[in-house]
Amino acid sequence: MIYNIIFDIGNVLTDFRWKEFLQDKGFQEEMIRRIAKASFLSPLWNEVDRGVWDADKLMKEFVRMDPEIEKELYLAFNHIGGMVAKRDYAIPWIQDLKARGYKVYYLSNFSDKAHRDCLDALDFIPYMDGGILSYQDRMIKPDAKIYQLLLARYELKAQESVFIDDTLANVEAARALGFHGIVFRTKEQVQEELEGILRESQDV
Repeated sequence: MIYNIIFDIGNVLTDFRWKEFLQDKGFQEEMIRRIAKASFLSPLWNEVDRGVWDADKLMKEFVRMDPEIEKELYLAFNHIGGMVAKRDYAIPWIQDLKARGYKVYYLSNFSDKAHRDCLDALDFIPYMDGGILSYQDRMIKPDAKIYQLLLARYELKAQESVFIDDTLANVEAARALGFHGIVFRTKEQVQEELEGILRESQDV
């Protein structure tokens, strides 16, 4: 039987709109490309979500990637409100699953700064039964340890849980541990796949 539904956050329950966020700050396309290459699209971004580095070290590393745009990088990241945006379906979807008797959790690669600056986009969290934001435990998906931590913290069983994420590698890591996994493309696609898994589990 399935008892637990576990959601990623970015591009699943919220929009991770980094490009639009930079456009909102007035940057043009070429500068957006350079900022992204030095930050969002670089391996450094994993360290943002891992939560090991403080803000000063992180910014120094971004600047090291492209020293010519130091001023623009600091302007981009002094406040990142609006980088993560609400999806209106998040709370109703969670409420529906809970009304049907399922426990609902989150497991997301997420930074301290995004948590603080984009708190308004995370208004669904109080409706959930718990979860992990990566920076708080200093580990990130697809490291098996973060999935195992979620299972241990909430006394869950992987085979009784469905994990939903927009990144294939993260879903594959969960499946390797025994979770049922769904790669998010659209809410409608996920709902259809999820309902199929739930029906099958009830027939076992």
